[in-house]
Amino acid sequence: MSVLLVIPARYESTRFPGKPLVKLVGARGVAMTLIERSWRTACQVSGIDRVVVATDDSRIEIVAQEFGAEVLMTSSECVNGTERCAEVCRRIGKDYEIVVNFQGDAPLTPPWFVEQLVAHLDDIREPAVATPVLRCNGAILTDFRDTRRAGRIGGTTAVFDNEKKAMYFSKEIIPCTSGIYLDEMETPVYHHVGVYAYHASLLKRYGDWSQGVLESIEGLEQLRFMENGHNVFCVEVDARDRSFWELNNPEDVARIEAMLVRMGVE
Repeated sequence: MSVLLVIPARYESTRFPGKPLVKLVGARGVAMTLIERSWRTACQVSGIDRVVVATDDSRIEIVAQEFGAEVLMTSSECVNGTERCAEVCRRIGKDYEIVVNFQGDAPLTPPWFVEQLVAHLDDIREPAVATPVLRCNGAILTDFRDTRRAGRIGGTTAVFDNEKKAMYFSKEIIPCTSGIYLDEMETPVYHHVGVYAYHASLLKRYGDWSQGVLESIEGLEQLRFMENGHNVFCVEVDARDRSFWELNNPEDVARIEAMLVRMGVE
């Protein structure tokens, strides 16, 4: 199937204004902007026909064009990355069957996560969405709990049924568990990785729906599909011992830089 990968990037952010242009220092002391690191990772995904950075900010446009990215300027009215991807899909997506939303705040996303999503959608007849989930071990669950106790927004969690259809996503830890887990123990909590693959025919409809109650409360764009009766499939992925974390808060910069160094990423 033909695949378009879109990296939505906006300058304005309540928790971290200017986030796409923050510089992250890697293993060799090289500083690259968050958007460049995300673009470089996206370009490593096999089976992608086109990669586009979608933004409404000229500062991001200039930086992205300087490192060689194709940039499409989109409306400042887009309230989330999926709306931005939907705009791109309507404008240039007629030749693509699948659109990937590779969020610009997750440069540590392994390319095979995206490849598995595309493969999963290829097997589904109904228009749908696919997104990756990682089972948390005790150490990751402890990080989630510590982040929430500190009053910060950390990772999103997901629960799903026996067919891997999402039942709910939350920025709180679900399912609620008071269990004590050693660092390497498996837990019943799944970390939702903020990457999406959509059938283009469904994505084009996204902007026609208004924000639902749950999406407004949680601030999670994928809930709009669910609130309008469409399936979001959770694809369990294997990090293969790679570290993963999203850049949500300024405090996450040091954490991600340490992960880049540990993994030997330039």
